[in-house]
This record gives sequence, C-alpha cells and structure tokens, in this order.
Amino acid sequence: MEKFTKMTAIAVPLDRANVDTDAIIPKQFLKSIKRSGFGPNLFDEWRYKDHGEPGMDNSKRPINPDFILNKSRYANARILLARDNFGCGSSREHAPWALEDYGIRVIIAPSFADIFYNNCFKNGLLPIILPETMIDELFATVAANEGFQLTVDLEQQKITSESSSVANIDISFELDKFRRHCLLEGLDEIGLTLGHAEDIRAYEKKQKEITPWLY
Repeated sequence: MEKFTKMTAIAVPLDRANVDTDAIIPKQFLKSIKRSGFGPNLFDEWRYKDHGEPGMDNSKRPINPDFILNKSRYANARILLARDNFGCGSSREHAPWALEDYGIRVIIAPSFADIFYNNCFKNGLLPIILPETMIDELFATVAANEGFQLTVDLEQQKITSESSSVANIDISFELDKFRRHCLLEGLDEIGLTLGHAEDIRAYEKKQKEITPWLY
C-alpha cells in the first residue's frame, strides 16, 4: 500500500449527500478483484450519458458536461469534498478501489458510512471528518477560486492552504493513532502481519515440536 504523508492538490466539490457505493462504482463493474482499472468507471452513471458496461471504450462514450468531475478545472483533483453519509449502501471494497484508481487519496466529509470508512484505510485512502460548517466553508472557497489547492498533512493532522486571493486555511483534524500509523507507513492488514514474520516463524517452529503429528 502506498504511504500517505503529505499532499497538495486541487479539491473537487461533490455537493451530494448520501452518495452510496453503487453510485461510486456501479454493480456491473464488480466482476474483477484486481483492485485496478476501476478509475474510468468511478461515478459511471453520473459521468457518462449512456449506460456503462465492463469492456466498453470509455473514451468513446458521451460525457455528461454538467457532472463536477468532468469540468476541466477539476481535471487533476486528488481531494474529494463530500457531504453527509458518504459511502453508504453495500459494503463493496471496489468503491475505495475506484476512487484510488482515479487518483483520489483524500475524502473530506461531515460523516461516512462505517464500512466504507474502514475500507478506505485498508486501501490507502484518507477519510477526514470535519464539522459541517467547515465543510460548507471549504465548498464555498473551492467553488469560488479556480485552481485552488489544499495541503493535507497527515503527520501534523492539518489541512492548510496559502493563497493570495483568499484567506489562509488552517484546519486540524482528528484521526485514530493506529490508522494514522498504518497510512504513514503504507501498511494494510497483510503488511501488518508480515511485520511479525519472525514471530510467526518462531511460533510455527515451536508448534511443530509440540504437535509434530499435525505437520
């Protein structure tokens, strides 16, 4: 899993509450478990005017020009501003896969669905919970200033921005220490387990001596 320490990027404001995982990545794209290749179908039903299916050439599909991710000013966005209850619905892990594959590493919202929130950390995404008033201010600032960038510093647990055209942003956020550690070190559950490889080998050796008939 890729480490997350600090990132400066454009933020895209998705002004919709209760965005469920079927909207993030529709069910017809769940046939693969490769964790990659889902980015072009992120928010598929909102991004395109036709119905998407696996294997389609997305470059030839009609784009919905009104959808926020299709606007040129947000083309390189890596931070997603969202509303309440982001990631609700079914527990599909393909949702964070699609966001990460598209390029999104940070999601800032007032609240997240629990399973989606947990899946983000397992896949290298940083979900940040802020009060709704702060989210409103970020939405307004981003919408009013094309090219506006935020810096997310996980080590300092800060969201900042320096711009000559708007007031500086300096927001602190809370995060569980263990999850913070895992993101900073790029450790998913497999990585955490492999960190105890010597202990595991020692245990297996001892068990073979105690219960050789099991081996």
